[in-house]
Amino acid sequence: MNRPGPTASSGSDTVGSDPAAPPSPNANPDHGPGANPSACANADHGSGANPGGCANADHGSDLNSSAHRGPSTNSASDPAPAPAAGAPNAGAAPSPQQTQLSCGPLLNERGQLAQAGWATQLVREYNRQQVGAAKWRIKEWDYYLIYDGEVAVALTLSDMGYIGLISPSLLDFSAPRYTTKSQLAVMPMGKFQMPPSSAAGTSAYQSETSNFRFEVLEGGERRIEVRFDNFENGQPLELQLRLTRPPADSMVIATPWAEDPSAFYYNQKIIGLWAEGQVRVGDFCHQFSPLGSGGAALSGPAFGLLDWGRGVWTRDNTWRWSAAQGLQNGQVFGFNLGYGFGDTSAASENMLFVNGRATKLGRVNFGVPEAPGQEGAKRLASRYRLMEPWHFTDDEGRLDLRFTPLLDRSDWMDYRLVLTDQHQVFGHFNGWVVPDGADGAPGERFPVTDLLGFAEVVHNVY
Repeated sequence: MNRPGPTASSGSDTVGSDPAAPPSPNANPDHGPGANPSACANADHGSGANPGGCANADHGSDLNSSAHRGPSTNSASDPAPAPAAGAPNAGAAPSPQQTQLSCGPLLNERGQLAQAGWATQLVREYNRQQVGAAKWRIKEWDYYLIYDGEVAVALTLSDMGYIGLISPSLLDFSAPRYTTKSQLAVMPMGKFQMPPSSAAGTSAYQSETSNFRFEVLEGGERRIEVRFDNFENGQPLELQLRLTRPPADSMVIATPWAEDPSAFYYNQKIIGLWAEGQVRVGDFCHQFSPLGSGGAALSGPAFGLLDWGRGVWTRDNTWRWSAAQGLQNGQVFGFNLGYGFGDTSAASENMLFVNGRATKLGRVNFGVPEAPGQEGAKRLASRYRLMEPWHFTDDEGRLDLRFTPLLDRSDWMDYRLVLTDQHQVFGHFNGWVVPDGADGAPGERFPVTDLLGFAEVVHNVY
């Protein structure tokens, strides 16, 4: 799951499988840098570049990259907070739908969102002590997804105020099947001490049965160490990874809720980190490498993404999120798409990334197949035909992707006062996109072929 949600019980174990589907794509390993370590050997630790953000927020300057701002489409009936007075924005004047964030504090003196909009770095500074809502409503999470053509690992460490979630998932695309294990912590309310920025610090949790550690080193390298006992068949999951070569740009969005001035959502998605390391459960061991794991069936290069979020939410939310990353046309390509979460009239979170440079998109439709006559069904699995092909399009003619599902990593729990219905569907994308050219205007069509990624629909009430 990309954003935290409660699970059925502490220590719950979820194992799922789906019918066979088309094989995973084999990317060309010659495109990736670095040496391929021997299978299941400890990876050497290197360094990566630090993407940075505002060098000095007091200057009031906008240090975002040259990502395309995107034209205005439509605005919601409830306008988002206006940009700060005198705040500069790249390109043309900001539209109601595509406001670019300026530098400064995330929250105003009332503890509410000071500006809504998008950026390519964390230009707004989050401070937990400035939040104007009760501590039990504050939600902070780090979510990592690392995968190649064969195996994926999803890691969630979240402090949701009244409850904390520590959860690893292991997905085998060749089966296809997955295992998810979760542990709950009662009333953490800041005890996890999660960093105020994704660019530095350590997020960690340790108990008698689990150990999660996400560390950001100087230079931007990320090291991940996880141990989770009794993960599958009585065996622990053990993971050591390093993520390097952070891209120049990322997706950053600050989103309010029109119905609750104290609610906000500050989110960063970093797409296309180079991944190297290993995961082991009993006799199973898989090596992630920028060159692929090798062997009889080349897995393709491994990449990682980070979903970093801090905020205060309203009680009932449904959203869609999709992301993918990999080698396409000899270049590192990825995207982040999403909507449905808060009042996004100031900006969408839709971006393309080519070799770490962002192209800002407008609105995107996921084209999720609907089940006839099930519009009012309570469960998402009844309302949608999630394992049938999806069709992604945008409102500017810059994205047309067909998504063929492979595996549905799902979770369902209904305790009346607390509900979570989550479907993270993995599969392959085919079609085309139109990134910006060197001049910042729309460039040529960029074909997308058998790109492995996911698309999810989530409904949470808590």
